[in-house]
Amino acid sequence: MNQIENKTTTIKKYDFPTDFWWGTAASATQTEGAAYEGGKGPNIWDHWYEVEPNRFFDGVSASVASDFYYQYKQDIALMKELGHNSFRLSISWSRLFPTGEGTINPEAVDFYNRVIDALIEAGIEPFVNLYHFDMPLALQEKGGWESREVVMHYVAYAKTCFELFGDRVGKWFTHNEPIVPVEGGYLYDFHYPNVVDFKRAVQVAYHSILSSALAIEAYRDTRQTGKIGIILNLTPSYPRSQNEADRQAAYLADILFNRSFLDPSVLGTFPAELIELLKEQDALPAMGETDRKKIETYTVDILGINYYQPRRIKVKEHLPNPKAPFMPEHLFDYYEMPGRKMNRHRGWEIYEKGVYDILTNLRENYGNIECFISENGMGVEGEERYRDTDGSIQDDYRIDFIAEHLKWVHHALEEGSNVKGYHLWTFMDNWSWSNAYKNRYGFVGVDLTNQTRTVKKSGYWFKHLIEENGFEG
Repeated sequence: MNQIENKTTTIKKYDFPTDFWWGTAASATQTEGAAYEGGKGPNIWDHWYEVEPNRFFDGVSASVASDFYYQYKQDIALMKELGHNSFRLSISWSRLFPTGEGTINPEAVDFYNRVIDALIEAGIEPFVNLYHFDMPLALQEKGGWESREVVMHYVAYAKTCFELFGDRVGKWFTHNEPIVPVEGGYLYDFHYPNVVDFKRAVQVAYHSILSSALAIEAYRDTRQTGKIGIILNLTPSYPRSQNEADRQAAYLADILFNRSFLDPSVLGTFPAELIELLKEQDALPAMGETDRKKIETYTVDILGINYYQPRRIKVKEHLPNPKAPFMPEHLFDYYEMPGRKMNRHRGWEIYEKGVYDILTNLRENYGNIECFISENGMGVEGEERYRDTDGSIQDDYRIDFIAEHLKWVHHALEEGSNVKGYHLWTFMDNWSWSNAYKNRYGFVGVDLTNQTRTVKKSGYWFKHLIEENGFEG
């Protein structure tokens, strides 16, 4: 780190490794559109919108999204212009296999081949994720992640992707934020199938972990030379105080929401305290005889870290209704720290040091596994009010958000953390599940009336950062 002294302040230069991965991340359902075109089968989001459109902000579906299916060439050219050397996308399972199994859709193979080839031609390495919340509807009707049969269909889908695209893709990811379908679909009613049942949620989580291990086994069997990992949304749990009761409450939250996926993915084991908790709630999942060995053996090569906000915890202050179904919050309460910095559009606390704490934890307790920041970003509602006369969003708040997080990433790098890159969520404004286009996240603005793209101030700032491989601040 170089320091430039002047009379009023000290400016630091944050230099990053020359091979650092700079780019953005996106997902199929949120960007592709063409939801009923190109041979794609319906997924749970298509179905849920059909039956409950009122659950989606402004009644907007993902049927068009950001039109990446038709505009990918222009979008990739714009990524190149903005300096990307990497980009994470996901493959739509129901586009490749319209019913999740059986016959491959040749139009999907052609589409993803063209996208991958266009990225490589532009000098952008494709990071490919296999599952991003978008269960094929036909497989959800067979039980989704509750079903062992669906796990095996997922492994077959993963094998097909490795065979079709593995000659050009060197970084694979089994799942993005696998705890979110657990929370949303089986605990808190914000994803389909809108179940509220802790025991079923545990089975979904377990099968997601198992499916990841089995997909890694399948990848290793290909003898391809790339790496395969998983992307986890790690949300540090901070106790309200150093009181033992607050600390224990935060510890339990960490086990349930972070270590439940982090430990088996990286270490191949489950926390003993988690197993005991599940026993107490009669919620242990159904397991196969060889499952534990598979999970122990087929751990990840690389870890993607999605970080947006901290989790602040205090001891449970009021006993839950004994007739209420068990929920994680029966063990702790959330705590709103006075004076916290907030993104009030999204309702999330901004705590930049959290990314450093995650990286330090990985270095100290998880073998300093190779990792990267696979998502970090700031969603803002009503960004059009920041548009200048040239049509560009003047999003200095996003620049500040990224820079302050990168300072802590840099600090972790200096201390030896094995962090290899930073991907913003997201490249261009995209459809965000039940929030649709309420909050905008992209470096590139999207006009939904005509699908035109306009680079925001932050996009040009990021381009300059990549050119300099760092920034001053």
